[in-house]
Amino acid sequence: MKVTARDVMVQDFDKIRSNAPIEEAVRLIFNGKVRETGHKTACVMVIDKFNRLIGVLTMFDVLYHLRPPVLNYMVSGIDFWNQELKSYVKHFKGLTVKQVMSSPVLFVSPDDDLMVVIDRMVRKKYRRLPVVENSMVIGIVYLSEVYHHLCKNWLKTELD
Repeated sequence: MKVTARDVMVQDFDKIRSNAPIEEAVRLIFNGKVRETGHKTACVMVIDKFNRLIGVLTMFDVLYHLRPPVLNYMVSGIDFWNQELKSYVKHFKGLTVKQVMSSPVLFVSPDDDLMVVIDRMVRKKYRRLPVVENSMVIGIVYLSEVYHHLCKNWLKTELD
Protein backbone atom coordinates (compact mmCIF):
# COMPACT_ATOMS: atom_id res chain seq x y z
CA MET A 1 0.00 0.00 0.00
CA LYS A 2 1.38 3.39 -1.03
CA VAL A 3 1.85 5.85 1.85
CA THR A 4 1.76 9.54 0.93
CA ALA A 5 2.33 12.89 2.61
CA ARG A 6 -1.43 13.12 3.11
CA ASP A 7 -1.33 9.94 5.23
CA VAL A 8 1.16 11.36 7.76
CA MET A 9 0.50 15.11 7.63
CA VAL A 10 -0.85 17.05 10.56
CA GLN A 11 -3.85 19.18 9.67
CA ASP A 12 -4.13 21.10 12.94
CA PHE A 13 -1.52 23.85 12.63
CA ASP A 14 -1.21 27.58 13.21
CA LYS A 15 -1.19 30.17 10.42
CA ILE A 16 -0.36 33.84 10.53
CA ARG A 17 -0.28 36.72 8.06
CA SER A 18 3.07 38.16 7.03
CA ASN A 19 2.16 41.67 8.21
CA ALA A 20 1.36 40.48 11.76
CA PRO A 21 3.62 41.66 14.60
CA ILE A 22 6.39 39.20 15.40
CA GLU A 23 5.24 39.11 19.01
CA GLU A 24 1.97 37.47 17.90
CA ALA A 25 3.87 34.72 16.08
CA VAL A 26 6.22 34.19 19.03
CA ARG A 27 3.18 33.74 21.28
CA LEU A 28 1.70 31.14 18.88
CA ILE A 29 4.94 29.15 18.90
CA PHE A 30 5.37 29.49 22.66
CA ASN A 31 1.85 28.13 23.20
CA GLY A 32 2.29 25.51 20.46
CA LYS A 33 -0.05 22.56 20.25
CA VAL A 34 1.12 19.21 21.52
CA ARG A 35 0.59 16.60 18.81
CA GLU A 36 -0.49 12.97 19.29
CA THR A 37 3.13 11.85 19.35
CA GLY A 38 3.80 14.19 22.29
CA HIS A 39 5.88 16.64 20.26
CA LYS A 40 5.13 20.32 20.51
CA THR A 41 4.63 22.43 17.41
CA ALA A 42 7.55 24.82 16.93
CA CYS A 43 6.51 26.80 13.86
CA VAL A 44 3.72 28.72 12.17
CA MET A 45 2.84 28.81 8.49
CA VAL A 46 2.90 32.31 7.01
CA ILE A 47 0.12 33.05 4.53
CA ASP A 48 -0.88 35.98 2.35
CA LYS A 49 -4.32 37.59 2.10
CA PHE A 50 -5.41 34.80 -0.29
CA ASN A 51 -4.35 32.09 2.22
CA ARG A 52 -1.41 31.04 0.03
CA LEU A 53 1.77 29.82 1.71
CA ILE A 54 4.54 32.44 1.49
CA GLY A 55 6.83 31.48 4.36
CA VAL A 56 7.45 29.60 7.57
CA LEU A 57 8.40 31.02 10.94
CA THR A 58 10.20 28.65 13.31
CA MET A 59 11.83 28.89 16.73
CA PHE A 60 15.15 28.93 14.89
CA ASP A 61 14.10 32.00 12.86
CA VAL A 62 13.08 33.80 16.05
CA LEU A 63 16.33 33.03 17.85
CA TYR A 64 18.44 33.85 14.80
CA HIS A 65 16.88 37.31 14.45
CA LEU A 66 16.84 37.98 18.17
CA ARG A 67 20.59 37.70 18.56
CA PRO A 68 22.90 40.63 17.80
CA PRO A 69 23.82 40.83 14.07
CA VAL A 70 27.50 41.28 14.97
CA LEU A 71 27.56 37.58 15.90
CA ASN A 72 27.18 36.76 12.18
CA TYR A 73 30.71 38.04 11.65
CA MET A 74 32.47 36.67 14.70
CA VAL A 75 34.25 33.36 15.13
CA SER A 76 33.26 33.01 18.76
CA GLY A 77 30.56 34.55 20.90
CA ILE A 78 31.01 37.57 23.10
CA ASP A 79 29.41 38.47 26.38
CA PHE A 80 26.52 40.90 26.28
CA TRP A 81 25.22 42.72 29.27
CA ASN A 82 21.56 42.40 30.13
CA GLN A 83 20.99 46.00 29.05
CA GLU A 84 22.30 45.25 25.56
CA LEU A 85 20.13 42.15 25.30
CA LYS A 86 17.12 44.23 26.31
CA SER A 87 17.80 46.66 23.46
CA TYR A 88 17.88 43.77 20.94
CA VAL A 89 14.61 42.40 22.32
CA LYS A 90 13.05 45.86 22.07
CA HIS A 91 14.15 46.16 18.43
CA PHE A 92 12.95 42.61 17.70
CA LYS A 93 9.49 43.34 19.10
CA GLY A 94 9.08 46.03 16.45
CA LEU A 95 9.49 43.59 13.56
CA THR A 96 6.79 41.92 11.48
CA VAL A 97 6.54 38.23 10.65
CA LYS A 98 7.67 38.97 7.08
CA GLN A 99 10.96 40.39 8.36
CA VAL A 100 11.79 37.21 10.29
CA MET A 101 10.20 34.31 8.35
CA SER A 102 12.04 31.88 6.09
CA SER A 103 11.10 32.12 2.43
CA PRO A 104 10.91 30.58 -0.15
CA VAL A 105 9.58 27.40 1.40
CA LEU A 106 10.38 23.87 0.29
CA PHE A 107 7.14 21.90 0.37
CA VAL A 108 5.56 18.64 -0.75
CA SER A 109 2.27 17.84 -2.39
CA PRO A 110 -0.30 15.67 -0.59
CA ASP A 111 0.15 12.82 -3.07
CA ASP A 112 3.95 12.68 -2.86
CA ASP A 113 5.16 9.24 -1.84
CA LEU A 114 6.44 9.05 1.74
CA MET A 115 9.91 8.07 0.50
CA VAL A 116 10.05 11.31 -1.56
CA VAL A 117 9.11 13.25 1.57
CA ILE A 118 11.75 11.46 3.65
CA ASP A 119 14.38 12.08 0.98
CA ARG A 120 13.66 15.85 0.91
CA MET A 121 13.70 16.08 4.69
CA VAL A 122 16.92 14.12 5.12
CA ARG A 123 18.80 15.85 2.28
CA LYS A 124 17.93 19.34 3.54
CA LYS A 125 17.94 18.38 7.25
CA TYR A 126 14.41 19.80 7.61
CA ARG A 127 12.24 18.86 10.57
CA ARG A 128 9.02 19.83 8.83
CA LEU A 129 7.64 20.30 5.34
CA PRO A 130 4.39 22.07 4.53
CA VAL A 131 1.95 20.12 2.39
CA VAL A 132 0.67 22.41 -0.35
CA GLU A 133 -2.20 21.93 -2.76
CA ASN A 134 -3.22 24.68 -5.21
CA SER A 135 -0.80 27.11 -3.45
CA MET A 136 -2.64 26.59 -0.15
CA VAL A 137 -1.08 24.87 2.85
CA ILE A 138 -3.30 21.97 3.88
CA GLY A 139 -0.99 20.25 6.35
CA ILE A 140 2.51 19.79 7.67
CA VAL A 141 4.65 16.67 7.61
CA TYR A 142 6.87 16.58 10.69
CA LEU A 143 9.97 14.41 10.84
CA SER A 144 8.77 13.06 14.20
CA GLU A 145 5.40 12.06 12.70
CA VAL A 146 7.08 10.25 9.81
CA TYR A 147 9.39 8.44 12.22
CA HIS A 148 6.47 7.53 14.48
CA HIS A 149 4.41 6.26 11.54
CA LEU A 150 7.24 4.11 10.16
CA CYS A 151 8.33 2.66 13.49
CA LYS A 152 4.78 1.95 14.62
CA ASN A 153 4.14 -0.09 11.47
CA TRP A 154 7.58 -1.68 11.47
CA LEU A 155 7.42 -2.74 15.12
CA LYS A 156 3.83 -3.95 14.66
CA THR A 157 4.89 -6.34 11.89
CA GLU A 158 7.75 -7.63 14.06
CA LEU A 159 5.32 -8.45 16.85
CA ASP A 160 2.84 -10.24 14.56
